[in-house]
Amino acid sequence: MKNAKMSARERIEYLLDEQSFVEIGSLVEARNTDYNLGAKKVQGDGVITGYGLLNGRMVCVYSQDSAALGGSVGEMHARKIVRLYDMAMDMGVPVISMMDSAGLRLQEGGDALWAFGTIFARQAKASGRIPQICAVLGPCGGGSAVMASLSDFILMEKENGALFVNSPNVLDGNTAEKLDTSGWEYQAKQAGSVDFACDTEEELLDQLRILADLLPSDYEAGDTVFECTDDLNRIIPELNDSEYDARYLLSSIADDGLFVETKKMYGADMVTALIRLNGETVGAVAVQPQDGIGQLGVHGLKKVEKFIRFCDAFSLPVLTVTDVRGMKAEEAEEREMAAALAGFVSALSESTVPKVNLITGEAFGTAGIVMNSRAVGADFVLAWPEASVGMMDAEQAVRIMYAGEIGGSADQTALIAEKTREYQEMQSSALAAAKRGYVDDIIVPDATRKRLIMAFEMLEGKRQLRDSKKHAAV
Repeated sequence: MKNAKMSARERIEYLLDEQSFVEIGSLVEARNTDYNLGAKKVQGDGVITGYGLLNGRMVCVYSQDSAALGGSVGEMHARKIVRLYDMAMDMGVPVISMMDSAGLRLQEGGDALWAFGTIFARQAKASGRIPQICAVLGPCGGGSAVMASLSDFILMEKENGALFVNSPNVLDGNTAEKLDTSGWEYQAKQAGSVDFACDTEEELLDQLRILADLLPSDYEAGDTVFECTDDLNRIIPELNDSEYDARYLLSSIADDGLFVETKKMYGADMVTALIRLNGETVGAVAVQPQDGIGQLGVHGLKKVEKFIRFCDAFSLPVLTVTDVRGMKAEEAEEREMAAALAGFVSALSESTVPKVNLITGEAFGTAGIVMNSRAVGADFVLAWPEASVGMMDAEQAVRIMYAGEIGGSADQTALIAEKTREYQEMQSSALAAAKRGYVDDIIVPDATRKRLIMAFEMLEGKRQLRDSKKHAAV
């Protein structure tokens, strides 16, 4: 039995603060009369548009009505959405879309197709100016999938939601039964399009409220700072002894444990999340070791690149947590690894927001450098006492540097251990990195929260102008 679907209006009323919704364009009707459309006209033309309060802040919202012409996108349907975007950009408020549509209205032909294009153009114009959040609650195919993907975040209801450009059955050699490329598992785990996959519409809309509360109204609003009710000097003794886990660390240091992870099922080697520190929303990026080894993978890098660009566009400070030994050494990864690393480095280096890097474990080689080191733009780099920073693992370096000596030694194990301690102390300890200025301070793990808060407070007034160019070409 499928989950019950709310109506388009019920979704808006559930999401927004009680009795705050004001509808606009309710009397709009389709102009086209071809194929007897004149007899099928409905008020609103298949989409409800308007504005209201979400957690006390103004937002614009539209909800496609699948009960009216299938929620199909025609000329006037699109015109209502475009008008809403123009209003949102003028007022500096987010746009929330609720997608449930049969797609392009075929009876309107070229007029409907042109109308789709006007929506794309407005969304592209709005990108980086106002947050855009999309909820996929029913079919979202073809051009509608482009609309969803032009948003900053996508939430998808697992049972009724479908996101696709081409339906699974038209892909060469495929059927929906074989591989449902429109379903949440494919879109969240393999395509990386979906940020949140939810079991019910209610769960999705509740998650959307939490997410929206962490985002600014627009790129210059500065309204993501709230009163902090958590202890700014809170010590976390568990961090001294527990094995490093990115999610545990980030939720532990966040105000009241508020931790909202995006694209959790995609690029598992990296964690991207929104947290609050001292009442301010911070974009957090952390390496999540797999089987005890931190490695960078293509999917994780792509996920992080987009996330950092979003944070930079909306002036959200960025915290990175580093425990990485290298890159994944697999043929499938190698195809795109260099390009993914380049895109990631470009995003970090170009961003002008406050950036703090915390090294909790290893920071070796190219992987360690690209993870928000001072070289690529970090404002502050902090490290835990047992962290290792350098070219490579100390023992590996010793085996290369002293290969001849080790081969001729009567006690190879003792020699390797001695040389490894020596190399660690001289070249790859947190202290050695601090002496060279690559690390600003070594902090005890239990004081991580208060030291990060202090760092971001120091950087609150950061002003950094971009280079004089249109944008990066990478």
